[in-house]
Amino acid sequence: MKNLSSKIKKRTVILLAFFLILATLICIALFKLQIIENSTYQNNVFEQLTIETSVNPLRGSIYDRNGVTLASNKTVWILYLVPKNIENPEFVARQLSKILNEKYETIFEKANKRGYKYQVIDNDLEKNTVDEIRKLIKEHSLEDQIQLSASSKRYYPFSNLASHTLGFVNADGVGIYGLEKVYNNIIEGTNGKYITAQDAQSNDMPFQYEEYIEDENGYNLVSTLDLYIQYQLEEQLRLASIESGAQNRSAGIVMNPKTGEIYAMAVYPSFDLNQPYVLDEQSANKLSELEKGSKEYNTQYYNSLFAMWNNKAVTELYEPGSTFKIVTTSVALQEGASSLNERFTCTGALKIDGFYRAISCHKRKGHGNISFSEALQQSCNPSMMKLAFSIGRETFYEYFKKFGYTGKTGIDLPSEAKGYYHSFENFSNVSLAVYSFGQTFKTTAIQQLRAISIIANGGYDVTPHFLKKIVDNDGNVIFENEATTKNQIIDSDICATITQILKEGVDGEGGAKNAYVAGYSIAAKTGTSEKKDKYDEQGNTSYRVSSCVAYAPSEDAQVAVIILVDEPTIGSKYGSVVAAPYVSKLLELILPYLGIKAVYNDSDIEHEQIKVPSVEGKSISEAVALLKEQSISYEVIGNGDKVITQMPRENSVIYKKTGKILLYTEKNDGNYSIVPDVISLSAEQANLLIINAGFNIKIEGAGAFKAGSNAKVVSQYPSAGVSLQKGSVITIKLLYDEED
Repeated sequence: MKNLSSKIKKRTVILLAFFLILATLICIALFKLQIIENSTYQNNVFEQLTIETSVNPLRGSIYDRNGVTLASNKTVWILYLVPKNIENPEFVARQLSKILNEKYETIFEKANKRGYKYQVIDNDLEKNTVDEIRKLIKEHSLEDQIQLSASSKRYYPFSNLASHTLGFVNADGVGIYGLEKVYNNIIEGTNGKYITAQDAQSNDMPFQYEEYIEDENGYNLVSTLDLYIQYQLEEQLRLASIESGAQNRSAGIVMNPKTGEIYAMAVYPSFDLNQPYVLDEQSANKLSELEKGSKEYNTQYYNSLFAMWNNKAVTELYEPGSTFKIVTTSVALQEGASSLNERFTCTGALKIDGFYRAISCHKRKGHGNISFSEALQQSCNPSMMKLAFSIGRETFYEYFKKFGYTGKTGIDLPSEAKGYYHSFENFSNVSLAVYSFGQTFKTTAIQQLRAISIIANGGYDVTPHFLKKIVDNDGNVIFENEATTKNQIIDSDICATITQILKEGVDGEGGAKNAYVAGYSIAAKTGTSEKKDKYDEQGNTSYRVSSCVAYAPSEDAQVAVIILVDEPTIGSKYGSVVAAPYVSKLLELILPYLGIKAVYNDSDIEHEQIKVPSVEGKSISEAVALLKEQSISYEVIGNGDKVITQMPRENSVIYKKTGKILLYTEKNDGNYSIVPDVISLSAEQANLLIINAGFNIKIEGAGAFKAGSNAKVVSQYPSAGVSLQKGSVITIKLLYDEED
């Protein structure tokens, strides 16, 4: 019995000890949880009981150099339902379907999801629609069932202007193309946060854990773009593309050759930045032939999108052709490998060791005996090959690198392509020969314009760029881009010599005569390159890239331009016809805008233009005095003492020397004339016919009045045979049909 009692006591002690140890462990655990790790578990609970809602900051705006807004934000509204509070889903769905013009079934399905707190119906509502919804909410006391929330959306006021440069943002507001992508971190800002506590039933609980962390709006980007110049570039690209039947898009750039600031960059066709996923008409038509939703359709759709978005001026390679001859000739003079006194004999082709046949000139019968200047102006291939061999393979390749053809420009746009070229080990004599006139290597439009700008600015390398400065919302400058030139590659006097040759080629008998602009000194060179890596159905390499580079004023270049048209199909394929006239028109429009005044000399005084003033309603004496003051010819028709009508109308442009304004003092419906047919005539012949018929003339394109010019009228407006009131302006377009 005693032994049993002893055993019981022993077991009791053990049991008590066990529970004591267990209690101690529990206390330690509780101490750890409640004291030591209290904040950790409190945060975990807090995270489970709260909802964090991001508040997007306002994305910074993008401006042109003059402060015009190119990209900004606009307010849109998000419409969402609170299904758990909706008493009559049918009524709500019916009313909203009428306002939104949406299917009733779609809205009803969301309104009837009783277990859900929020169901988004639309996230891009405009104010007029929102006003209707607010009226519905107020009339039927639906405040806790239908809710609206203001948000911001990226907005591009000019839709498709500079679309390939500006780029756009995705659904999350992140820049994915163009400047929007490159400077995304600067202009996107920092998200704010609403932290709201909720109970187990997801009801809001306003207690101490509620918190708001403010968002920070993004900085604003002031670009180097100029809205006016951008518009004019896009218009000339559009015309060049349509009139040449370009099949593979066109591209153009306008840049300050001294600073590298880009005033305009465009690709045609463009796309709507506010609807970037909508294909252009040509791509959409191809897609319509496929079954929507099929694998082939989806593949074609996204391929078309990416092709439409790609900035041809920066991401696509082409052979520069004869525009590269500016580089070859400048290097030849720089290295003393040639001089202005050297003469060349061109028989139409030149045999190079290592190649199976003679390499031809574009002028198959040859240029004959020509000077150094004429070799560049008339774009003689054999002369360029001879210059290249005088320079030497190693030296030529070194300059090829110095001009930037083996690297990238460093432009602040995404996906800049690097040129395609031979390594020096594979740079043979044949390579040297064909490189001299811009064939068998590839570059980008921006690379080519940068290289030409070196000659335009006196020999210095520059970095093309769009960033001018970064400012905050108070106008404070956060960063200003100070453009600096790099190494001098060609001596300034050599650049001046090449520039003079190019200028004389435009004014005289060079291949760039179609780039002429009355009153301005233009240095220009055209090019036409053959696409050796693309074949037509017959196996021929019939595809061409037509281009023109130019800078002005030639003696102190303020602007450099390139326009290239890929795969023209209508009429001539030469850059002198396909691209140069549009470079001419572009410069004619932007040079006065930049404050560069026209200076007319004896050779082009015929081209001096004047804008017609308004004299309607004035007395004859007042009108005559005003016209005499501006040296404008006039003719008074009728016996009245007041101008009832004038022809041409106010703001029309006429030539100062040959133009005449008709002042009608009485109603006269019989003073009409028939527009003559001047197609295929010279400027001199067309001018004589039009003036004799009683009209004013306006010349576009190669404005050459001089006798003996081979420029011909290729179009006229209005058309021949139309009856017009005398004094009206007849516009003709002149072109030289030149090879490159």
